[in-house]
Amino acid sequence: MWEELYERYFDELAAYAAGMSGSREQVEDLVQETFVRALMHEDTVEELSTGQRRAWLYRTMKNLYFDRYRRNVLEHQYLTTLQRDGEEDPGIQAVEQAMVLEQLRPEDRTIFTLWHFAGYAPGEIAELLHLPSGTVRSKLSRCRRALQETLKI
Repeated sequence: MWEELYERYFDELAAYAAGMSGSREQVEDLVQETFVRALMHEDTVEELSTGQRRAWLYRTMKNLYFDRYRRNVLEHQYLTTLQRDGEEDPGIQAVEQAMVLEQLRPEDRTIFTLWHFAGYAPGEIAELLHLPSGTVRSKLSRCRRALQETLKI
């Protein structure tokens, strides 16, 4: 089961992590830690259906990413106790962006982050996620509308 789980979801989870973090090192760490957590919770994961396993892996990765991000923000705030007036912390901006993106469905958020933050073209995203390119383009359009609505742009 574990080899199948790894082979089936590795590329998908790596793309999701790349969309969130944009860092190759973080992608590797997040994917590895997600599968380590799955092994640590073997009894739970084995009881889940295929769709539930996929959701569990995504949720675990998202939680790991936000835990790391929060920790980094707190460390940064601790190390830089004094900032010049009018200068906004880029870590806070990134957390705000992540909170806005949280409004999107996980699969849409993955597509949007791959396109907007990682710079993938819709055709490349379609290949990477094994989706029709028309589906990717329509999901991107829906994401942009939803984010504009949220941000009132």
